[in-house]
Amino acid sequence: MRLLPRLPLATTSTLSFALSRPFSTRLSSTSAPTPYSSLAAALAVPTQLSRVSSILSWDQLVMMPEEASVPRAEMSAVLASVISEKTQALGPLLKAVDPSTLTDPEQRSTYFLALKAFEDAEAVGSELAGEKSRLAGVAYGSWAEARAAGAFGDFEPDLEACFELAKRIAKLKAPSDPPYTTMLDEFERGIPESRIDEMFGMVEERLLPLIEKIKSSPNHPSLSPLIGHFPLPSQDALNAAISSSLGYTGRRDVSLHPFSTSSSPLDLRITSRFDEGEWYQGLAGTIHEIGHAFYEGGIPSPPLPANSALSMGTHESQSLFWERHVGLSRPFWSFAGPLVRSHLGVEASDSELYAAVNAVKPSLIRVEADEVTYPLHVIIRTSIERAVVNGDLSVSDIPSAWNQKHRDLLGVSVPSDASGCLQDVHWSGLAFGYFPTYLVGAMGAAQLAHYAKRDVHDFDGKVAKGEFGEIREWLAGKVHAHGSRYDSFDDLLEDQVGERLNPE
Repeated sequence: MRLLPRLPLATTSTLSFALSRPFSTRLSSTSAPTPYSSLAAALAVPTQLSRVSSILSWDQLVMMPEEASVPRAEMSAVLASVISEKTQALGPLLKAVDPSTLTDPEQRSTYFLALKAFEDAEAVGSELAGEKSRLAGVAYGSWAEARAAGAFGDFEPDLEACFELAKRIAKLKAPSDPPYTTMLDEFERGIPESRIDEMFGMVEERLLPLIEKIKSSPNHPSLSPLIGHFPLPSQDALNAAISSSLGYTGRRDVSLHPFSTSSSPLDLRITSRFDEGEWYQGLAGTIHEIGHAFYEGGIPSPPLPANSALSMGTHESQSLFWERHVGLSRPFWSFAGPLVRSHLGVEASDSELYAAVNAVKPSLIRVEADEVTYPLHVIIRTSIERAVVNGDLSVSDIPSAWNQKHRDLLGVSVPSDASGCLQDVHWSGLAFGYFPTYLVGAMGAAQLAHYAKRDVHDFDGKVAKGEFGEIREWLAGKVHAHGSRYDSFDDLLEDQVGERLNPE
């Protein structure tokens, strides 16, 4: 999961704006500022404040005492209000710019993204922006407590408030559009809800018979290499070794729900979670979040809206590329197998490890699901949150709807709310419309992996030897370097690899 997925403005620069922007946008002491350069300079304020907000959120999820959630929510609310005010103050500067004069892609993207942020901020207002942040902070605390107790009812009042406020904000932003359409566009801009539905329908139609075929097969890999007693320090050492080999040099921590965040390309932070009885899920989470961090670390400076992640589907394509198309590949276990045996004492061959991590078995937990059944977890969450937003399902009925859909699509019974509708953190942050981006990202990751194997000489051989630099560079050139210059993930893929998102 990418923390704070769509801040109002860009949050990815290494230096202050005035020092890091390139010559094309830098003001010399002898030249008068242009309308665009004045706008670009003013964007630094909400951008830097958004960075501060991301660090506060990281601290809440990793370091902060649980009992401090309400005071922290108030701090975040004040900061969100100020960011909104600073964004609204961009209005006169935006009006002074004639977009028809902007021929540079960075400048055009920056202008139109800043205009959208301004329009949204003006429509919502600083007071409501602060209330959203405050509610998210309080709701996170109640979600964590409810999850620990396995009691949805303890979270229900705050979740109800989250849905209602999110719907209110969506209607303020786009009065003529259905609220869920607006919510989805916040996280996956440029891809219509109808296209999402079409792609999801194709995936579900193809997957259900495939899963039934796999379930009926007499051949199932043994999971015994993954299960036992693995002390957390040993798992941490394994994760550190593999993280370093992949090329990740940022911070690693532990949290209730794995995530990544950053305040600049030089300040990358990821978390995972570990279980002493099973070691692979902790490693998979680490590799996944490293993919997010690589994306953030590769987005260009200066800190302009054009130099930010294109969408959350794009972001998830990067994390799932590394987790699945590298980390689940047979060559990867030629590299990782000796490390697993050395750090954890697992007595299994590379082939046995490869088979175990690729076993397909319908399960309860989304972040631990295998590659084949994972899309159904996303489809279930998307259908439930959309039904609530559209008024077709009450918040109080979420647990029963959740449990029924898991029986119908995955054939599993949900024993408790903790392993059911309380397992994900997203709704506590009013991130309705985020879940569909996981499946968008899964599709994009598969396409990118196909073309990376075509373009990177001896892709599998490099993975087997633990040589990941050229693969990182390929992704940086195809995805990271372009920031938000494209209008959608579809457009980026079509331009860079020759086809739009393709669920086939």
